[in-house]
Amino acid sequence: MVGRHSCITKSHVGHTWRPTMLRGAISRPMRMNSRKSALIWILILVFCWMAHAQDDADDNPRGNVNLGMPMVSPLNPTARFSNFGLGVTTGAGYNFTRHHGLIGEFMWNDLFVDSGALSAIREAAKNPSITGSSHLFAVTGNYRYELRGTALGIYFIGGGGWYYRTNSLSQKITTGKSFTCAPTWEWWGFSCSSGTVTSDQTIGGSSSSTLGANVGVGFTVRVGEAPYRVYVESRYHYAPTKGINTQIVGVTIGIRY
Repeated sequence: MVGRHSCITKSHVGHTWRPTMLRGAISRPMRMNSRKSALIWILILVFCWMAHAQDDADDNPRGNVNLGMPMVSPLNPTARFSNFGLGVTTGAGYNFTRHHGLIGEFMWNDLFVDSGALSAIREAAKNPSITGSSHLFAVTGNYRYELRGTALGIYFIGGGGWYYRTNSLSQKITTGKSFTCAPTWEWWGFSCSSGTVTSDQTIGGSSSSTLGANVGVGFTVRVGEAPYRVYVESRYHYAPTKGINTQIVGVTIGIRY
């Protein structure tokens, strides 16, 4: 069923789908980074297509999809190097009943680097203009238990999967023989031995992938025709990434089907 709040409408000839509302939005110029904006618009299109591919128009669809924007607050030890993060998350899955469902999700977060995470690097390189960036990607499988009323709902979610964190410096750094080892060096990928940074390393960044887990709670509010809902969710993520483990709490605002 296609309602007035849908992203895609069905034509009367051949029952084929065609985009309407997004055509004008995509044509408008965007100021954000082209890669990020393209990813977000692709995810929106996928969300709309999957939502309208469902046969049910009631509040008990067999399939589920979601698209949201997580705002991340890192916890220690991650909080020593990043104080905030922003990204996108999307998922799709299957509802066994009104209460039980499985969801596969993809999450990307840009972890904004704190200036304190660069102080030792800048001092070693004698360059105060060095910058850095950190990104967290996750592909997870999750179980959701939901209590959903006509207008309001609450759910609990948890699961695990693959987490991948990358850290990049604006220039490569070569270590000498007298740098005291500190967590900052390990965050950017340098190794330490006997309390000092291993000498003669030239590193411009690092990456680490590992299995991790998450758990959270969310609230939903029905908008428009069933089963469209706005959701607000808080979720904790943990991944034992190399050097410094990754721990974040994300608050996500989005729309789901």
